[in-house]
Amino acid sequence: MNLIIDNVRKELKENSDDDTRQSGFRFFKEEVKLYGVKTAVVTKIAKQHLKSIKEKPKAEILELCEVLWQSGYMEESFVACQWSYALRKSYEPVDFKIFEKWVNTYVCNWASCDTLCNHTVGTFVDMYPKYVNDLKKWARSDNRWSRRAAAVTLIIPARKGKFLQDIFDIADILLNDQDDLVQKGYGWMLKAASESHQREVYDYVIKNKAFMPRTALRYAIEKMPPELRKKAMEKPI
Repeated sequence: MNLIIDNVRKELKENSDDDTRQSGFRFFKEEVKLYGVKTAVVTKIAKQHLKSIKEKPKAEILELCEVLWQSGYMEESFVACQWSYALRKSYEPVDFKIFEKWVNTYVCNWASCDTLCNHTVGTFVDMYPKYVNDLKKWARSDNRWSRRAAAVTLIIPARKGKFLQDIFDIADILLNDQDDLVQKGYGWMLKAASESHQREVYDYVIKNKAFMPRTALRYAIEKMPPELRKKAMEKPI
């Protein structure tokens, strides 16, 4: 197991460069640990090494992911996300606690949050819908990344028209959140829901726009027709 991790880390170091690393630091307001490897290269490395582990038991692959998450390096988290998503056909309810631990313990930037939650966690919740109630617990967390995760987990299901009431429930919990990355997260979730439920999301925004931060509101209405966007952006009387 250690040899696999060592090889991944060796390749990440070999493909790192200081320009990419410094660019990454400028891209995030929060402190991040970076090798300085372009995302496309990280994806290639993850896929290459997946070939050597894909026949291993799921539990062993998830343990490898755990080790990668523990490092704190963003690129290693991306590899872990690739590997955990590759297991999606074999997700079971027992896996949720593992994914939840990663969100609550290791996620420390929006890129790792979104990569994990859009794909691994979002697919899991789509497969096992009762776990959407756990997302509502995340939305009340003191951890900003858990709160953002509650919203961005539902992005892809939302585009398919799923979980509409749950999306509104999570938006209600996050409505007055002061963290801009949480505001952007739930605004993005509402925008995704508007692709299938434009009228319902518009009505939700109009009902709540006196309380909704402008950042979240702008995200939520981004894909709506100009006349609806204009109406939604009007200052409440």
